[in-house]
Amino acid sequence: VQLQVSGGGLAQAGGSLRLSCAASGRSFSSYVMGWFRQAPGKDREFVAALWNNGAASYADSVKGRFVFSRDNAQNTVYLQMTSLQPGDTAVYFCAADRSGDLITTAPAYWGQGTQVTVSS
Repeated sequence: VQLQVSGGGLAQAGGSLRLSCAASGRSFSSYVMGWFRQAPGKDREFVAALWNNGAASYADSVKGRFVFSRDNAQNTVYLQMTSLQPGDTAVYFCAADRSGDLITTAPAYWGQGTQVTVSS
Protein backbone atom coordinates (compact mmCIF):
# COMPACT_ATOMS: atom_id res chain seq x y z
CA VAL A 1 0.00 0.00 0.00
CA GLN A 2 1.20 3.54 -0.74
CA LEU A 3 0.24 6.40 1.53
CA GLN A 4 -0.11 10.07 0.57
CA VAL A 5 -0.35 12.59 3.39
CA SER A 6 -1.78 16.08 3.16
CA GLY A 7 -3.16 18.79 5.37
CA GLY A 8 -0.29 20.03 7.48
CA GLY A 9 0.42 23.68 8.03
CA LEU A 10 0.53 26.44 10.57
CA ALA A 11 -1.97 26.91 13.38
CA GLN A 12 -2.18 29.04 16.47
CA ALA A 13 -2.37 27.51 19.90
CA GLY A 14 -5.91 26.43 20.53
CA GLY A 15 -6.60 26.04 16.84
CA SER A 16 -7.35 23.04 14.68
CA LEU A 17 -5.95 21.21 11.70
CA ARG A 18 -6.99 18.09 9.85
CA LEU A 19 -4.51 15.69 8.30
CA SER A 20 -5.49 13.29 5.55
CA CYS A 21 -3.81 10.11 4.42
CA ALA A 22 -4.94 8.59 1.15
CA ALA A 23 -4.01 4.99 0.42
CA SER A 24 -3.54 3.38 -2.94
CA GLY A 25 -3.81 -0.31 -3.58
CA ARG A 26 -6.38 -2.91 -2.79
CA SER A 27 -7.80 -4.11 0.49
CA PHE A 28 -7.45 -0.78 2.26
CA SER A 29 -10.09 -1.79 4.76
CA SER A 30 -7.91 -4.70 5.89
CA TYR A 31 -5.11 -2.41 7.06
CA VAL A 32 -4.70 -1.06 10.53
CA MET A 33 -3.75 2.60 10.29
CA GLY A 34 -1.60 4.82 12.44
CA TRP A 35 -0.20 8.30 12.89
CA PHE A 36 3.22 9.12 14.26
CA ARG A 37 5.08 12.38 14.71
CA GLN A 38 8.65 13.53 15.08
CA ALA A 39 9.60 16.82 16.66
CA PRO A 40 13.00 18.42 16.03
CA GLY A 41 15.70 16.64 17.96
CA LYS A 42 13.34 13.95 19.20
CA ASP A 43 12.55 10.39 18.26
CA ARG A 44 9.49 9.54 16.24
CA GLU A 45 6.56 8.84 18.55
CA PHE A 46 3.23 7.12 18.27
CA VAL A 47 0.20 9.41 18.09
CA ALA A 48 -2.84 7.30 17.26
CA ALA A 49 -3.99 4.00 15.75
CA LEU A 50 -7.25 2.91 14.20
CA TRP A 51 -8.23 -0.71 13.85
CA ASN A 52 -10.49 -2.22 11.22
CA ASN A 53 -13.36 -2.53 13.69
CA GLY A 54 -13.27 1.19 14.41
CA ALA A 55 -11.45 0.94 17.72
CA ALA A 56 -8.91 3.69 18.26
CA SER A 57 -5.95 4.19 20.52
CA TYR A 58 -4.28 7.48 21.32
CA ALA A 59 -1.10 8.65 23.00
CA ASP A 60 -1.84 10.25 26.34
CA SER A 61 -0.50 13.55 25.06
CA VAL A 62 -3.25 13.85 22.42
CA LYS A 63 -6.11 11.97 24.04
CA GLY A 64 -9.26 14.05 24.09
CA ARG A 65 -7.88 16.50 21.51
CA PHE A 66 -7.23 14.36 18.41
CA VAL A 67 -9.73 12.14 16.62
CA PHE A 68 -8.73 9.45 14.15
CA SER A 69 -11.28 8.36 11.56
CA ARG A 70 -11.39 6.45 8.30
CA ASP A 71 -13.45 6.44 5.15
CA ASN A 72 -13.01 3.05 3.52
CA ALA A 73 -14.98 4.12 0.45
CA GLN A 74 -12.40 6.86 -0.15
CA ASN A 75 -9.39 4.81 1.00
CA THR A 76 -8.57 7.68 3.31
CA VAL A 77 -7.97 8.23 6.99
CA TYR A 78 -8.12 11.52 8.82
CA LEU A 79 -6.56 12.94 11.96
CA GLN A 80 -8.63 15.82 13.30
CA MET A 81 -6.46 17.81 15.67
CA THR A 82 -8.06 20.34 17.99
CA SER A 83 -6.87 22.43 20.93
CA LEU A 84 -3.44 22.40 19.35
CA GLN A 85 -0.46 23.23 21.53
CA PRO A 86 3.07 24.31 20.63
CA GLY A 87 4.17 20.88 21.83
CA ASP A 88 2.25 19.35 18.93
CA THR A 89 4.71 20.91 16.49
CA ALA A 90 6.27 18.07 14.54
CA VAL A 91 6.40 16.27 11.24
CA TYR A 92 3.44 13.92 11.13
CA PHE A 93 3.54 10.57 9.37
CA CYS A 94 0.79 8.21 8.34
CA ALA A 95 1.44 4.48 8.65
CA ALA A 96 -0.26 1.19 7.89
CA ASP A 97 0.15 -2.44 8.73
CA ARG A 98 -1.85 -5.62 8.34
CA SER A 99 -1.07 -6.49 11.92
CA GLY A 100 -2.66 -4.66 14.79
CA ASP A 101 0.23 -5.81 16.96
CA LEU A 102 2.74 -3.71 15.06
CA ILE A 103 0.81 -0.55 14.27
CA THR A 104 1.89 1.28 17.42
CA THR A 105 5.56 0.34 17.21
CA ALA A 106 6.81 -0.77 13.80
CA PRO A 107 4.28 -0.51 11.00
CA ALA A 108 5.39 -1.80 7.63
CA TYR A 109 4.18 1.05 5.43
CA TRP A 110 4.82 4.76 5.78
CA GLY A 111 3.67 7.87 4.03
CA GLN A 112 5.76 10.98 3.63
CA GLY A 113 5.69 13.44 6.49
CA THR A 114 3.77 16.66 6.69
CA GLN A 115 4.84 19.57 8.86
CA VAL A 116 2.52 20.83 11.57
CA THR A 117 3.61 24.00 13.32
CA VAL A 118 1.69 25.44 16.25
CA SER A 119 2.53 28.95 17.35
CA SER A 120 1.92 30.28 20.84
